[in-house]
Amino acid sequence: MNLLTHWPLAGLRLTTPRLELRLPDLDDLAALASLAADGVHDPGVQPFTVAWTDATPEQRARNVLQYHWRCWGEWQPENWELNLAVVRDGTVVGTQGLSARDFSVRREVGTGSWLGRAHHGQGLGTEMRAAVLHLAFAGLGAQHAVSGAYADNAASLEVSRKLGYHEDGMERHTVRGQPAVLRRLRLRTEGWQQHQPVPVKTEGLAECLPWFGLER
Repeated sequence: MNLLTHWPLAGLRLTTPRLELRLPDLDDLAALASLAADGVHDPGVQPFTVAWTDATPEQRARNVLQYHWRCWGEWQPENWELNLAVVRDGTVVGTQGLSARDFSVRREVGTGSWLGRAHHGQGLGTEMRAAVLHLAFAGLGAQHAVSGAYADNAASLEVSRKLGYHEDGMERHTVRGQPAVLRRLRLRTEGWQQHQPVPVKTEGLAECLPWFGLER
């Protein structure tokens, strides 16, 4: 018996030309916590609906650890959040998430991600989201992927545009005491098929399918 017997998600790997995405081990989590402590966005703006980065460096690091542990502990096939460490040349550069509720029925996933500030502006955001979209559509049989970004988050909106998302409405939120417009985005199977800018290889998925609410 080993960890994969009880936690097959630990064997899931997504690889692209520059990146490997994997369930983080404790060393990866420590690296992610350090990245968060150093900052993941311009402190003059707040790109996240849950403002977890508006905290001290120590608290940001702890937030990352506790969030990953909570997602692990609360995992259910009908309600899951898969948060993968993004690794480039052996260095953890950020995290990419994929989540769903009642996936076996709804066939819809959501995504979320962040990169350490030193790794911005290199096209990694597109590559890592393309990896989990491949997992969702090609591996799990998703029919829809949804995302969202505030109107002033040009980088995130550009990633969505490159990958074939289309506008899906808007929401009004409060960010740092001020009104902010969140632009909702949606990607359907046919749109994903037409916008696959990155080759992706998946390993270890078959053993994980029941954990996503699917049959092997």
